[in-house]
Amino acid sequence: MDECLQLKKSNCKNCYKCIRNCPVKSIRFADNQAHIINTECILCGQCFLVCPQNAKEIRNDVPAVQALIASGTPVYASVAPSFVSNYDINFASMEQLLKEFGFAGAEETAVGATIVAKEYEAILDQGDMDVIVSTCCHTINLLVQKYYPEVIPNLAPVVTPMHAHCRDLKKRYGDIKTVFIGPCISKKDEGDTYREDVDAVLTFEEFSAWMDAEEKVFPAVEETEDPFLARMFPTTGGVIRTMTDRHPDYTYIAIDGTDRCISALEDIKEGKLRKCFIEMSACQGSCVNGPAMDQKHRAPIQDFIAVSEFSGSENLRIPAERQKALSAAFISQAPRKVVLSDAIIEETLRKMSKTKPEDELNCGSCGYNTCREKARAIIDGKADLTMCLPALKEKAESFSDTIISHTPNGILVVNENYEVSLINEAACEMLNIKSQSEVLGDHVVRVLDPTPFINAHQRGEETIAKKKYLTEYKKYVEQTVVFDKDYHIIICIMRDVTTETMQLENRQELSRNTIEITDKVIEKQMRTVQEIASLLGETTAETKVALTRLKESLYD
Repeated sequence: MDECLQLKKSNCKNCYKCIRNCPVKSIRFADNQAHIINTECILCGQCFLVCPQNAKEIRNDVPAVQALIASGTPVYASVAPSFVSNYDINFASMEQLLKEFGFAGAEETAVGATIVAKEYEAILDQGDMDVIVSTCCHTINLLVQKYYPEVIPNLAPVVTPMHAHCRDLKKRYGDIKTVFIGPCISKKDEGDTYREDVDAVLTFEEFSAWMDAEEKVFPAVEETEDPFLARMFPTTGGVIRTMTDRHPDYTYIAIDGTDRCISALEDIKEGKLRKCFIEMSACQGSCVNGPAMDQKHRAPIQDFIAVSEFSGSENLRIPAERQKALSAAFISQAPRKVVLSDAIIEETLRKMSKTKPEDELNCGSCGYNTCREKARAIIDGKADLTMCLPALKEKAESFSDTIISHTPNGILVVNENYEVSLINEAACEMLNIKSQSEVLGDHVVRVLDPTPFINAHQRGEETIAKKKYLTEYKKYVEQTVVFDKDYHIIICIMRDVTTETMQLENRQELSRNTIEITDKVIEKQMRTVQEIASLLGETTAETKVALTRLKESLYD
């Protein structure tokens, strides 16, 4: 059978809320996803209730119930008395709707509660047990079996009201199938364990979803049943109220909420309690505040009033033959515990950056109550080192501070009022500021032109690597100004490019001078060539005249 409470892939945001709210820490966190450890889970449903990403889901047994009905075998429903607080209807309306779905009939599980209460009274009358813990809540039974096996002898050896009622239905009606409908997740596990008596379990949420799918509503039907006392069973102290025959030697105590039940179990384990009957409910407010009530319906006080008004002052009369075969045996399901040495825990703490006692903040942000408990979870493979948020925050801050402090770039951060929130040493040096405290809280106009900051903030016109000359400081900078909308800050990053700019200007000046000198040399050379050419021309003409005359003379 599939697990009752399952994990579905979701956008887990490392909130660790499920671990923080799990009373037995039966959740393993790996690969950025929470995983339920089924061998350790007590099915209290707290992880299901608190998960903001709906990463946990309850197994849907509606198809299985529909298959039972379709098989032709009569199917009877056992409806938890908390239905009146979830649906605000009488039982006749519930029964009529169930028959429309194909059920052969329906009864209130409070019938089984009456049978169980009478059995508790019989055990108390015998006086053989010193401290007796009620076994109506399957989650409490799992808690004892898995985490307090020493207390198993104190569990009343009696089946739960669901189990007793479904068994009673089969005794009375013969070859039938039974389906329990209630507000509890752990009842699914109980139904899987005792399949011979309970064929399927539906939560109120599943039943409501079935109604919506079939477009069904509760019919208006007059109530036919007389109210009876056991309808108070789903409230804190409801079990004790149903036990009208009190034994004078015993103290009767009602405890709700898993944490308080754990404290009581610790006292029983250590032998601090004597001669008492303890009614334990895992849910605060008992079953009317069960994890599988409709989530839109969460009003504990109103729920209690609804159940109280629906109940009577007298118990049902159950024939003696129906009070038989109610015994239950509970066995240890405790997981094997590994004893860890202090040295192993200390080594794990060191890896968590917890090197001295004051480093152990025990803040609980990882979901565990103490850093040492978290260290044990890491060793057990339930957690990893990255789950320590203060350590990660400190590491991230140290990393960012190191970058800001040692970068050669000037960094300036201002808020939306253009007041300086942060300035690093490099920026102070660029802007001739002696210390950071001189400008923190001042308007940015004191040190820089506010125009780029205003443009980035109000117009979304960000400046990216724009070269700018800071006249007052006689420096060239490459300035970037951006607005962070998430954190509502304006960030300015300045890279000092004065040396580069001056070198570039020097190179450009050298180039200009070289070009001027080259032009002058070329001009002078051209002038010299022209002069030489002119002289050569005159000499050639004179030579020509002289030779001509010589030739003429020779002719003569």
